[in-house]
Amino acid sequence: MKKTIEHARAELVKIRAGKANPNMLDGILVDYYGNETPLNQVANVNTPDSQTLAIQPWEKSMIEPIERAIQDANLGLNPQDDGTIVRINIPPLTEERRLALVKQAKSEAESCKVSIRNIRREANDEIKGLVKDGLAEDSAKDAEDSIQKLTDTYISQIDQHMDAKEKEILTV
Repeated sequence: MKKTIEHARAELVKIRAGKANPNMLDGILVDYYGNETPLNQVANVNTPDSQTLAIQPWEKSMIEPIERAIQDANLGLNPQDDGTIVRINIPPLTEERRLALVKQAKSEAESCKVSIRNIRREANDEIKGLVKDGLAEDSAKDAEDSIQKLTDTYISQIDQHMDAKEKEILTV
């Protein structure tokens, strides 16, 4: 369940909220001499201001592959290079786009909740198997109650992350 929370946090960070964030480019793989390599391993990614990402490759020859990888990632970003640095201007979000991003974030949060519920179901099935093998009913009930409490805790954590992300996206 902890891994699911970490996954949810990582996925929500990738959803942009109108501000430049180097984590937006996590997951982009660049063709580095025939190998697919994460962008942050071939270049330095930073934010000179709240609307711009600056990507400074460690090798000048990597500028074009980096631009191509960003365009191929289909993030709606348009990279521009000046010979040494690739810059990406983050356009302000329209209200319609903000609502679409909130919907995407909610979808991601819901899939994480489903994952946590599946873990709960698997644990409860395991307990039922132990009851058949001789575990006392009271012990089984206590275990199921503690699993439910854990499930509720982790689902509320996902809800908190989602609420924070929704507030971040909708803030103009």
